[in-house]
Amino acid sequence: MSRASTPVIDPVELTRDLIRIPSVTPADEGAMDVLERHLTALGFNCRRLAFEGPGGEGVHARIENLYARRGTASPNLCFAGHTDVVPTGPSDQWSSQPFNAEVKDGVLYGRGAVDMKGGIAAWVAAVSQVLAEGEPAGSLSFLITGDEEGPALHGTKRVVEALAAEGEVIDACVVGEPSSSQQLGDMIKVGRRGSLNTWITVHGKQGHVAYPERAANPAPVIAKLMARLNDHVLDEGYPSFDASVPLAERDCLSVAFPPSNLEITTIDIGNPATNIIPAQATARLNIRFNPSHTGDALIDWLNREAGAMQAETGLQITLEHLCSGEAFLTEPGAFVAAVQDAVEAVAGRRPEASTTGGTSDARFIRALCPVLELGLVGQTMHQIDERVPTAELETLTAVYRRVIETVFDRL
Repeated sequence: MSRASTPVIDPVELTRDLIRIPSVTPADEGAMDVLERHLTALGFNCRRLAFEGPGGEGVHARIENLYARRGTASPNLCFAGHTDVVPTGPSDQWSSQPFNAEVKDGVLYGRGAVDMKGGIAAWVAAVSQVLAEGEPAGSLSFLITGDEEGPALHGTKRVVEALAAEGEVIDACVVGEPSSSQQLGDMIKVGRRGSLNTWITVHGKQGHVAYPERAANPAPVIAKLMARLNDHVLDEGYPSFDASVPLAERDCLSVAFPPSNLEITTIDIGNPATNIIPAQATARLNIRFNPSHTGDALIDWLNREAGAMQAETGLQITLEHLCSGEAFLTEPGAFVAAVQDAVEAVAGRRPEASTTGGTSDARFIRALCPVLELGLVGQTMHQIDERVPTAELETLTAVYRRVIETVFDRL
């Protein structure tokens, strides 16, 4: 493709085009078509990967995914993101309809403006600018899913598995999640904690409260077990963490995770009567864990604690576990430094390398290559009146362009 024929894409208009598509998880509604059309015009070889199977709450879901690559040379720098968005909430509470993509006083409103159709559009625009100047010293690729805001069962996870099975090599990946905290470029995410959900059931025997010898009450057993788990100190952080040190005084390359935390999210017995000992009691917990642990190791610990309580009380205790992602950390090095240098050159601030927040699809991409997250300010994501100043979309495009150029120089 000649430079003269390379289209230069407007990040604001592409963001608006994507917002106008109501791609609420798991629906695609044509969002992938819009991206594929633009990427094809930029010379990318686009592959649609659709996967389906059980989704959340027993719903069968078909998820649209896209992997696009331009070039065959190394390194292969990938951008990852998602076109699906969360529900809008009451649309009459928005300043304008959430899928109208209106611009008011230099601010673009709409579901997905920040999380993360704006980030996708900015990277596409940055790529178009790079290609308009000439051929990059490597390959560019996109890994886009429609299943990040949902159960994440048939999106990036399965695309990564498919690419790994094919031997596709990705050398580094930038995920366009809204990583910035207060100002554009003040933070990148170089790691995330893992997440483990556990469902616990204590099986007792129903009976009359006046005759406890004829029953087996699971309520005190579940209470004792949950208290024991809650009181356990999982770790002191990884490798160390001092919350008293102000953010501005931390070294940008000093990456740490806070202590892992176990949170009891519900305890349920569902007994409407006052004179019945219940037949069973259930509870659910979530553990957000740093690299001091693996999901399997935490599952083993929970099973041992439940087994000990079962032996102590004589009541059967069953557990079900779901680890939705392991903890990961992209260590400071050439890739992280290249991105930090690029952000500082354009935005005038050096981003902190952080591990805060929940989970993202970076937890799957780490199996392929070093990965970090760099995107817009996340203050309004998932909120009524989600919005982004159009000037920030332009600045993010400039940041992304410098990231592409700098990473190709360093890797």
